[in-house]
Amino acid sequence: MATPLRQPAFRRLILGRFLSLIGDAVIPAALALALLRATGSVSALALVLACAMVPKIVLLPVGGVIADRFNARTVAMGTDVIRCVTQLLAGAQLLRSEPSVGLIAVSEAVGGAASAFAVPALSPLVSGTIAAEERQRANSLLGTAGSIARLGGPALAGLLIWTTGPGWAFVLDAVTFAASAVLLLSIRVQHVAPPKRSFRADLLEGWAEVRSRDWYWTSLIAHGLWNFTAAVFMVLGPAIAVQSLGGEGIWVAVLQSGSVGVLAGALLAGRVRVRRPVLAGNLAAALYALPLAMLAVPAPAPVVIVAYGVGMAGLGFLGPVWEAMVQNTVPAHALARVVSYDWLMSLGAMPVGYVLAPVAARAWGPGVTLTVSALLVGGACVGTAAVPGVRSFVVPANDRAGGSVRDEPVAVVASAPSEAT
Repeated sequence: MATPLRQPAFRRLILGRFLSLIGDAVIPAALALALLRATGSVSALALVLACAMVPKIVLLPVGGVIADRFNARTVAMGTDVIRCVTQLLAGAQLLRSEPSVGLIAVSEAVGGAASAFAVPALSPLVSGTIAAEERQRANSLLGTAGSIARLGGPALAGLLIWTTGPGWAFVLDAVTFAASAVLLLSIRVQHVAPPKRSFRADLLEGWAEVRSRDWYWTSLIAHGLWNFTAAVFMVLGPAIAVQSLGGEGIWVAVLQSGSVGVLAGALLAGRVRVRRPVLAGNLAAALYALPLAMLAVPAPAPVVIVAYGVGMAGLGFLGPVWEAMVQNTVPAHALARVVSYDWLMSLGAMPVGYVLAPVAARAWGPGVTLTVSALLVGGACVGTAAVPGVRSFVVPANDRAGGSVRDEPVAVVASAPSEAT
């Protein structure tokens, strides 16, 4: 299989991505502890988190249009600079004896808005620097870098929090964004500009690209339900771990198992080629039903820990496979807009899960809620096999053997208008 790391542009891209992800990985723990230390209020933390998430969700389609209209490198560099500044401002507040929650919330809101433009730009960055036959491996390497960052981030956060204070974690995040911007400055990214038209027309064209592919929009529904059930797991899991499985340490072990699972899945995606990649990726995502079902019982702690690792390995495998197929079939001039709708569905489903999980648990109990969630995600992901475009999305056998994925044979099957009706 081709190795994207032999290309200097990709080496700089993945290094910048890894650095920024390391910085981001220290923020959740640092932010939570800093605000609890300063205010003693969970509401303050909820406010700041909401300020970061809401602008990101609302502006994602706008970010997709901008990332398609302009060079993805320019957009990514701009968002890196903005997020560098916002994290510096938040860090400066947290280094004070009496930080302003309002200013921190504003900083995180601006940073969240910037990330709505950064997220859709990543896929065009990959497709603009990497040949089609190398993209699955490239996305696998990016997924691996992200998994390693998530594994090491919490430990680094703890070191910073207990030695220098949580404010310095934000300063570190700012430095990583600055480094990412500098690395992007030295990369050339191919850009295919869309025809000049109104902003509304650009949005509609992106949505038309989504609707024209039945394999895409039906998979998005399944992926959205995956994120919904993941939110249910994250809301109900800690209490069950503490009350029934052995304590807080078990929940930490569950989360670490998930990080290892994502890493294993991403590595596997970089090693294998499958003939029906969309179907294989969705079936892998269905493995998330396993930890939901085990937590519903609840099964013994070691079983839940292993089950969560297996479920997250499915996600780790799905990511690179899915991203490569999207990059290889969606027209380059519309790629960021199509990806933005993907993220909108995924991120939008999680707050719904956060809200409904405790309501459902109070009404029917955690076991029933988790069981229904397991059936929901398993049924949705496996059910995509009934969609003609999912079954027909085939990578020719000679391309799998040779490590090449051509756009033409796949696009004819996946993009035919009749398949979307």
